[in-house]
Amino acid sequence: MTSVTSSLATETRLGRGLAGLFPAVVLSVAVALGAGLFSRAYAAPDSFADLAEMVSPSVVNITTTTTVTAPIDGRPIFPDGSPFGDLFKDFGGPQEPRSSNALGSGFVISADGYIVTNNHVIEDADQIEVEFFGGERMPAKLVGTDPKTDIALLKVEASDALPFVKFGDSDVMRVGDWVLAVGNPLGQGFSVSAGIISARNRELSGTYDDYLQTDAAINRGNSGGPLFNLEGDVIGVNTAILSPNGGSIGIGFSMASNVVFKVVAQLQEFGGTRRGWLGVKIQDITPDMAEALGLRNARGAMVTDVPTGPSLEAGVKAGDIITRFDGGEVRNSRDLVRRVGDAPVGEEVDVVVLRNGDEVKLKVTLGQRELAEGESDTGSAPVPTSRNLLGMTLEPLTPKTAGEMGLPSSTEGLVITEVTTDSEAWQRGLRAGDVITEAGQRPVASLRDLDARIEEARAAGRKSVLLLIRREGEPRFVALPVS
Repeated sequence: MTSVTSSLATETRLGRGLAGLFPAVVLSVAVALGAGLFSRAYAAPDSFADLAEMVSPSVVNITTTTTVTAPIDGRPIFPDGSPFGDLFKDFGGPQEPRSSNALGSGFVISADGYIVTNNHVIEDADQIEVEFFGGERMPAKLVGTDPKTDIALLKVEASDALPFVKFGDSDVMRVGDWVLAVGNPLGQGFSVSAGIISARNRELSGTYDDYLQTDAAINRGNSGGPLFNLEGDVIGVNTAILSPNGGSIGIGFSMASNVVFKVVAQLQEFGGTRRGWLGVKIQDITPDMAEALGLRNARGAMVTDVPTGPSLEAGVKAGDIITRFDGGEVRNSRDLVRRVGDAPVGEEVDVVVLRNGDEVKLKVTLGQRELAEGESDTGSAPVPTSRNLLGMTLEPLTPKTAGEMGLPSSTEGLVITEVTTDSEAWQRGLRAGDVITEAGQRPVASLRDLDARIEEARAAGRKSVLLLIRREGEPRFVALPVS
């Protein structure tokens, strides 16, 4: 919009200067220039027919068959786990296997028959059949799936080379760009719908979510189908809709092609994903936490715990703020998770952390997320006492209490036994049973340690002290006011 606005402003000034001499000519020129600007920037294509004709042969309808158990006498079928279903199963007569069918869409990405669709389209299917644009049907076998991005890769064996489409760059798509969705909505067969990119970088519920939002009509059956740009490149895989009635209301979500492409490449090579693993637990930095740490802005990813793994070996510590990964700035925890997941397993990467106000440069050799597990805690047992502080009743953690809470007996910290409901601690989400293991990014093993951290924060003019708590073993930072 900046360049268009600037050009129009220039034309307006030019028009005012010449209006007295050639008013009719200036008006005609201004209208022509304005029309040219807006036609180049915003005009819709005259028709999507050529695009639809070009890409449709590569789009497929997918039918899956799954065997389910149903009563022979026609009694109602209840969802899995329903007590009524158990009742009919135990007392309602004999059962028999029956076939259940589901529909979806997909698209061919290679001449030798690799097909991309959604994982939820083919999940638990006993048989998968693909129907091509010309009506030909073929059985398909499952190559691999990635539930985290809801992507699946299929393969058909065709005697001739198949028409296919290629992935485009979803990162260059702008809000307002035209797109075309192709698929099998509601089982009606091949169908196209046009719209625009309504928003970018949408998140639904997955760790690696990066959705393009579109108002192109997407309904049940469109799942797994492609979203095309005007060049005929796939820039998204249609996955979900937001709807109160199950039908399209113009809010659809398509997993960005730059995510899908990497997943598909790994499924094709390994039959599964191979995501990088940094080996840390992290969280976003809130404005309160930034203030407590003396940071200018709430950017980066705060390390809450470092289990046994690549980061522990590289020297990363709980309380570090990861600000750069593999040469790029880290905006928040989700940004870091995506970038680490995209990095090759076994690769040595540069990681920059902020530790006690100083930048520390480390080299971490990434592990594989799918194989990662384990957690490490160290420390010694403190002497029990109890006191009320900042709206909380606290007492040092004993080996016995730690064991009862599922923590290693060597864990040090202060256990919260009670929280006043009108306190800042309660409003910040602290509850009885939480364990404070650090304050001001330093370990606390006694009430005296916590007192010292609070006084240090006040002396430094800070309004809050940063606490590291554990709830059911999971770590999390909380900034608690100390005024």
